Amino acid sequence: MTSGPCGPRLPTPCWAPVARGSRGACGPWRGRGRGARAAAPWPWRARLVRPARGTGRPPRGRPRTGAAQPVGRGGGGLGAPPSAPYLRLMRLDKPIGTWLLYLPCTWSIGLAAEPGSFPDWYMLSLFGTGAVLMRGAGCTINDMWDRDYDKKVARTANRPIAAGDISTFQSFIFLGGQLTLALGVLLCLNYYSIALGAASLLLVITYPLMKRITYWPQLALGFTFNWGALLGWSAVKGSCDPFVCLPLYFSGIMWTLIYDTIYAHQDKRDDALIGVKSTALRFRENTKQWLSGFSVAMLGALSLVGMNTGQTAPYYTALAAVAAHLTHQIYTLDIHRPEDCWDKFASNRTIGLIVFLGIVLGNLWKEKKTDETKKNIDSRTEN
Repeated sequence: MTSGPCGPRLPTPCWAPVARGSRGACGPWRGRGRGARAAAPWPWRARLVRPARGTGRPPRGRPRTGAAQPVGRGGGGLGAPPSAPYLRLMRLDKPIGTWLLYLPCTWSIGLAAEPGSFPDWYMLSLFGTGAVLMRGAGCTINDMWDRDYDKKVARTANRPIAAGDISTFQSFIFLGGQLTLALGVLLCLNYYSIALGAASLLLVITYPLMKRITYWPQLALGFTFNWGALLGWSAVKGSCDPFVCLPLYFSGIMWTLIYDTIYAHQDKRDDALIGVKSTALRFRENTKQWLSGFSVAMLGALSLVGMNTGQTAPYYTALAAVAAHLTHQIYTLDIHRPEDCWDKFASNRTIGLIVFLGIVLGNLWKEKKTDETKKNIDSRTEN
């Protein structure tokens, strides 16, 4: 249930291509996709906007079709409630990032449930609240760091801090409130889980730097985003079982490499121009082969988790559905079409939900199997 703040955007002159933002706490929820293009559009492909000759300023005239135009001060619209800029600052209108942060927590909590029982709804609610707060805090930190650069980019110029809807001081106070509430959520857990949650701060701090020094920032994101796979189990059981938690954590990392590599292909041209690294630039035309390998590793690790927790038929049926989904996702992926990359990226929420449903049903199936076994034993005893 942790998310890391994104590093500051590299400064770019007015004629440079529109650069994408960081991933991490606010990466996959940057507002990509069909619905988001109307709310916070931006150029989908690298586009050079050179100054008009002799003026030193970009050419005047109508902006590119779909470019965001602030309404009032920051695009919030006239008559918007005072809380609207803060909700946009948290990216509550773009929930995909929160889902991808939250779902590994649900897997772990579901696996930790007693045979024949539903997952602990209190823990699910607690971790859901924590995911929203930590994702929001990460986005707030990102926008505070990038406020001067966001003003120069069409797709980010109407963000609350860059547009002046929220001052730096107000955003700092708001960040403090989010982190305080997140700490309150963490303190509701046992001491082991509190220490485990605090240990993730190292990942939170180092992840934003990875995209500048390695072509594997998606791997660092995987370590950070799937910490809930460890934390959820410890919150229920009081400690981590390495035979369950480690393969579950590994499967989540492989999953992150799949969806965030697809996500990175949307901005690979901009990344190459500004010097930001990603697995999309590392794999290039071999992306599908790499994604296939990650998928096999993910499914293998989830199968091992099922064996170590005594899972039943519904769980393995869910894994078969996940395998079919990943196969279709990778086979039909067009890495040269940003719109298709977004659709495939966003569809990973379905994968996470299928795994969770399989865990829940598989656990409930254990009760049925146990009851039938008891009846057989009783009937044999009577005979």
